[in-house]
Amino acid sequence: MSYSFEPIGVVHSCFAEKFAIPRQPRLAPAASGVLELFPPYDKAEAVEGLEGVSHLWLLFVFHAAGHGQQHLRVRPPRLGGNRRIGVFASRATHRPNPIGQSVVRLDAVQPGRLHISGIDLLDGTPVLDIKPYVPYADALDDAHNSLADAAPALLPVSWTPDALHQARTQAQRLQQPVVELVEQCLAQDPKPAYQRPDATRQYGVQFWDIDVRWHYPGADRIEVLSVEQRHA
Repeated sequence: MSYSFEPIGVVHSCFAEKFAIPRQPRLAPAASGVLELFPPYDKAEAVEGLEGVSHLWLLFVFHAAGHGQQHLRVRPPRLGGNRRIGVFASRATHRPNPIGQSVVRLDAVQPGRLHISGIDLLDGTPVLDIKPYVPYADALDDAHNSLADAAPALLPVSWTPDALHQARTQAQRLQQPVVELVEQCLAQDPKPAYQRPDATRQYGVQFWDIDVRWHYPGADRIEVLSVEQRHA
């Protein structure tokens, strides 16, 4: 038996590439986007009542990740990228079916457009369904997960004076919290777990249309080197 689904919308996200996206939702509150709904769900009737909802569950497609039966065991970054566990014990992007779920904050409601934040979604992510978060049912006091029992430890993030000035300039241009987003995402140490910090190596990622570059001047800290607009 097989099923087929059509997206009801697409996310326009601050994350232009997969690298440095938080590994779980809500870890970067400054990460924002807009969920554009497709017809016929772009009508006001489809979002009626969401004004009284603070958070949403999104069911979406991992459109930029591999999937299939070969992904029976995965190496979660949370476990250092070296330990394998069953795919169903993880939230890895490589899944039998490329379906993900994410809880996001609902900031504003417009017909055909939902403004969301605290996201971990790549730009262009297709959305299959939207469900309201229900606190009494979805927040379980006795829930536990021994493989991820607490939020990841954060690294301190510093800035060169030029990079901080550049970030504030881009924040004014985009009308977005660029400084906060960069700090929240980089503090989670996006480099591959198997790589050791190297002060001579630079890393880069694109948020919106800006390129952010940083390095590791020490084993336990990050310094942002530049934040520049990308030109076509």
